[in-house]
Amino acid sequence: MRKKVIVIGLDGLEPSIVESMLGRAELPNLAKIRASGSYARLKTTYPAQTPVAWSSFATGTNPGGHGIFDFISRDPETYLPDVALSRFEKPKNIFSQPQVVNRRSGVPVWQVLTQACVPSIVLRCPCTFPPDSLNGKILAGVGVPDLRGSQSKGTFYTQSKTTTAQENEQVIFIDSGPELTTRVIGPRNTKQSPPNDAFCEIRVRVDKSGRKLVIHTGGAHEKVEVPERSWSEWVRFKFKLSVLQSVSGIARFYVRQLEPHLEFYASAVNFDPAAPMFAVSSPGSYAKEISEQIGLFSTLGMAEDHNALNNGRLDESAYLQHCELVLAERERLMRFELDRFNEGFFFMLYDTPDRVQHMMWRFRDREHPGFEPDLSPELSTRIEEHYRRCDAMLSAVLDKVDENTLLVVLSDHGFGTFRRAFDTNAWLWQNGLLALKNGRKPDGSLSEGFPQVDWSKTYAYAVGLGGIYLNFKGREHGGILEEGAEAERVRNAIQSGLADFPDTNAQRPAIRSVSRREDLYSGKFVENSPDLLVNFYPGFRVSWRTAVGGFANSLLENNKRRWSGDHIVDPESVPGILFMNRVARRNHAQMVDLAPTILNYLGVTVPQFMEGKSLLSS
Repeated sequence: MRKKVIVIGLDGLEPSIVESMLGRAELPNLAKIRASGSYARLKTTYPAQTPVAWSSFATGTNPGGHGIFDFISRDPETYLPDVALSRFEKPKNIFSQPQVVNRRSGVPVWQVLTQACVPSIVLRCPCTFPPDSLNGKILAGVGVPDLRGSQSKGTFYTQSKTTTAQENEQVIFIDSGPELTTRVIGPRNTKQSPPNDAFCEIRVRVDKSGRKLVIHTGGAHEKVEVPERSWSEWVRFKFKLSVLQSVSGIARFYVRQLEPHLEFYASAVNFDPAAPMFAVSSPGSYAKEISEQIGLFSTLGMAEDHNALNNGRLDESAYLQHCELVLAERERLMRFELDRFNEGFFFMLYDTPDRVQHMMWRFRDREHPGFEPDLSPELSTRIEEHYRRCDAMLSAVLDKVDENTLLVVLSDHGFGTFRRAFDTNAWLWQNGLLALKNGRKPDGSLSEGFPQVDWSKTYAYAVGLGGIYLNFKGREHGGILEEGAEAERVRNAIQSGLADFPDTNAQRPAIRSVSRREDLYSGKFVENSPDLLVNFYPGFRVSWRTAVGGFANSLLENNKRRWSGDHIVDPESVPGILFMNRVARRNHAQMVDLAPTILNYLGVTVPQFMEGKSLLSS
């Protein structure tokens, strides 16, 4: 008897929406799973973030056991914000290649299964870049950068010379005329002096009668035709770095308009799955194999292009088109692998529900500063429509379930509105815990990375999506605090000062409480966590500028971005969902319980380091 476990992650599904739709019989496949087993709300992690929660899912430990505490960390030597999921190490000499290191530690469930000779297929789990070696196959998820090393840097092409570059994008001005030449920007070529951008030249021609853009990407037969207000298929590019070295990447084009002047957009250049710059799969040839079977696909960790929507380069229709392209790729991959899956562990994550909710929530919330009444009738139900799309996709999964299969469908956290942003660094300044040089006052003109902070007079600072660090002597480069009474005074001042902090404009409190790391985490990586975590009430979140070590224009301000839904609040307010085709024998399920549950079902001993308990045993 070959036992199987199939786990489908639907990132960010909100329990209140799921439960309402189940009550209206709008999610028939989730209803079938519940009828054959159980449904519960699932306790998420501190904080309620995708890489944190899925790392706890994988390792069965709290974040102190795997070392992922946020999307963003800080370098205590420089105080600069840093990507928390992976790091690049410079090549040792001119003949070697740079190396990438996964910052998630701990032992994931697929490694425990490998030791027990049980195979696994792990598709798009966050914090798997670069991928582990295992008995089976991995395709990496959130954490995989684009070809330039960013998390998603697209390019906007326009003939309007008044256009300025927005956040995390490149703008290229193009000439007028029916045919013109421009370029697709590739990786930074650090082997040249000075370093510059590798690029591929492209030629574009406007076909007004056919309402399309014709893009020539290379030789005489290498062209793509893209209708106006549509996305292209994937286009492959080869960027030459030297006489002997080139790098392959893939991108999609979106044609925004043909007239009165031409505007189009190129997605971030992804690693080519057939020839990635760094391994995105294990074994390394696996990504190429599946691209040959199902076609090219996004390798980028954050595949849905929310930056372009935030920057106004895409409208909601174009963004939702892109989300559907990503979801369809993921579904093709799932179906392909399920057809040849016959034992062990299968995992697939769909990130798209999370991305749709981040960008569409304002259309369902009349109190949101970005609510648009003219668009709301059309867009206010897109989240429910996407839930129905995800439920329909589960029919292919149910077809592969037999009496020896444990099926689990879960989300890592819930969701809610994000109306108001709180600037933690401004509050620390107001309360004498953070000092600026030369009597400067905080405002939005201060760039990220704390350039004006006087560290000799600063006791605490905030980086990331809710974390506060104390400026400890011997840990931070310019630290002044000693552990003991002085540090305790600072902790108490922050906790008491922020608890139930009022937003007089919204006439409600913004912050519920502040937690200490020692009350949340245990394990060998606790020292890497923020010292304090701010637990926001629903509707509030840390400001965009605080997250990267800067200041907003005011202590509390409206969130006017299209990124209008969020989940980085008090984790008690945003549980996930958990469906199983078996009856759960324990209540109060949490993320760390899933790895022990998988091992228990497959007959593998649960390691002592795993903190959770199997949901299938009493």
